[in-house]
Amino acid sequence: MAVTTAMLFAATIAAASAFWPIYESMGLVVVVATSLVMGSAIAILGARFSWPSYVVMLVTIAGFVLVGVAIAVPSEAEYGVVPTLDGLVQLFSAVALGWKQLLTISLPVGSYQALLVPAFVLLLVSVVVSASIAIRSTRPALAVVPPVVVFLAASALGPRDPDSPIIGPVALVVVILLWMLWMRWYERRASIRSLVTASGGTPADASGAGLRTVVGAVAILAIAGATGWGVAALTTVSQDRVVPRTAIERPFDPRDQVSPLAGFRQYLQPDTANSVLFTIDGLPGDTLVRLATLDSYDGIVFSVGANDASGESGAFERVPGSVDQRDVVGDRVDVAFNIVNYEGVWLPIVGSLERIEFGGQNASALGDTFFYNSVTSTAAVVDGVRSGDSYVASVVVPKQPSPTELAAVEPGAAVLPTIAAVPEDLVTTLDRYVSGIDLPGARLSAAIAGLRAEGYVSHGVGDDAVPSRSGHATDRISELFDGDRMVGDAEQYAVAAALMANRLGFPSRVVMGFEPDSSEVTGADVSAWIEVNTQEFGWVSIDPNPPVRDIPEELPEEPTQIARPPTIVPPPVVESETVDPPVTPESQQDPPAEADVWGTVIRSILLVASWTVLALAIIAAPFLLVIAAKLRRRSLRRRAKTVAGKITGGWSEFEDVIVDYGITPAAASTRSEVAAVVGGMPSRVLAAVADRAVFAPEDPAAADADRVWYIVNELTRALGAKRTPWQRFKARVSLRSLGSYSGSKAPKRPKDRS
Repeated sequence: MAVTTAMLFAATIAAASAFWPIYESMGLVVVVATSLVMGSAIAILGARFSWPSYVVMLVTIAGFVLVGVAIAVPSEAEYGVVPTLDGLVQLFSAVALGWKQLLTISLPVGSYQALLVPAFVLLLVSVVVSASIAIRSTRPALAVVPPVVVFLAASALGPRDPDSPIIGPVALVVVILLWMLWMRWYERRASIRSLVTASGGTPADASGAGLRTVVGAVAILAIAGATGWGVAALTTVSQDRVVPRTAIERPFDPRDQVSPLAGFRQYLQPDTANSVLFTIDGLPGDTLVRLATLDSYDGIVFSVGANDASGESGAFERVPGSVDQRDVVGDRVDVAFNIVNYEGVWLPIVGSLERIEFGGQNASALGDTFFYNSVTSTAAVVDGVRSGDSYVASVVVPKQPSPTELAAVEPGAAVLPTIAAVPEDLVTTLDRYVSGIDLPGARLSAAIAGLRAEGYVSHGVGDDAVPSRSGHATDRISELFDGDRMVGDAEQYAVAAALMANRLGFPSRVVMGFEPDSSEVTGADVSAWIEVNTQEFGWVSIDPNPPVRDIPEELPEEPTQIARPPTIVPPPVVESETVDPPVTPESQQDPPAEADVWGTVIRSILLVASWTVLALAIIAAPFLLVIAAKLRRRSLRRRAKTVAGKITGGWSEFEDVIVDYGITPAAASTRSEVAAVVGGMPSRVLAAVADRAVFAPEDPAAADADRVWYIVNELTRALGAKRTPWQRFKARVSLRSLGSYSGSKAPKRPKDRS
């Protein structure tokens, strides 16, 4: 019972390790410990009092209700122990809905809301079922199935790229194999003890039975496992791991939303420009407020996320309460937002979000529909925010490089959706900006400096404004560089700068947001800038917008020049000359060397052959180890120290051969009875010689040992001749005879009766 419980605990803990990337919280440790203790107790009580299965199920449900809130929904338990009505509602709701919520929320989730419930349900049911099978079933080996189911379910609910994808499954396989081997050894030892006791022996005579089977099997598994692990470590897998999390339909898809940059000019209309959209408390100086990050451009509009899902900006997930931003270098601050006249799904945010807490009457609904993308630091609320909503965001404001440091950066390796089209006028202007500059960072700085120096800002709003068409399609960006004056606003300059940076090799995206100069943010504070990915600093924010200054008058068009028709002059007469065609010099270039086709073929053949040999060696290793163990056992028996030991070793070898061939004599059969089952005179002679060697008062002659082994070899060949090659192979690698007497000890002889 103690060993079974220990093995069950080890297998459950190994299986539960797959839950750690999902939770990464001490709450999971409490869930595992509670499931082990309570589940084992229920199974043991069920076995002790012979409860039927439905009683065990009802007791398990009662225990789940009794401790479920305190263990899996700790925030809803009074004094941390007593369940509340809201806690029970969340507990039962999570049994049905918690699985999908785990697939649509960013990891790790910790103890957020009732998301520990799925793990608690799986582990508790697994322990009860597994322990009940191990204690009460006639097939205790099936007890290993529930931990395997737990591991598979946890892996399906987990992340696509876990930190340690090998340790957990290897530990589970090792524990399960040891558990099964122990159960097999225990059953074998019990049978042998019963047999020895029935034949008049003592249990101590069978204390070592089966031990060699366990040791040999463990050695085989260790060698095979180490070999497989080594091959797996050397093999590169090209495909990404696919889990339900990567395929499930998200509740919030940014591609269903209109690009916020398309409505840039709406914030600058008179009614909105002077209206307070929201207020901010705790904002560090010169910090920009992000509304949305856009990284997909189809030549018409910059949007969040790509239709082909090639960018990670489209992967929004629910935030379980906190986001791991330990890798972000910057200042950690708490910023409070109060919504006044702003409405929309995109949530104003600052820096990289670590934690958010909503306030107001709509706090619970906002928390349930809040989604965040940690790659682009963009936040969204599915149903949108409205006047009266508030929230406090704990954020990290990333450190930005200085202009000198920016000029020395190298392009980063971030992967973004492919830019559909770049206007030719932009390319021509960019070539002029970066002419004669070699370093990537310096070229980027020169391009941004060129935009700021030559550009003029006009929103095209009001009667006195310089005309400036809205939009950021390729025709509008081309128009920005086509005239005598470069006139636009942040909508056009941010897109132009992003296209330029991308052209220079820097992954770039557009950020729309606000540039407040006080705690009250109005529509006039709307702005757009770019972020470029660098090797040194990651994503870096760059403001490409020119300073606001007077826009010069547009140059008048030049008057049309009327040219007089030219005087027609007849062409001069050219004398005909015979020109010899040029002589093509003979090529001195050596013919290209023939491709080493045969070398490539030979290398390919050797590569395939080496991998084939390795695979065959891995497959054959367990069988070769079994054969080697039997050869060693035969050698020990043949080289026993005494003649009697050699003779009884020969008989033991014969018994093992017939067992491997599937001939099973009755329990406690004598040698003569075994020989009768096999049939034939040689087997009876062998049994008689072995009995005389053990029970005769005089010592056997050395010639008797040679005779015995000769008969054993002949009987072995005779048994094999009656069977197919496949049956002979199965007998050679059979494990049925392993663990029996190996010949290392001399047989006990009866005392002289004189």
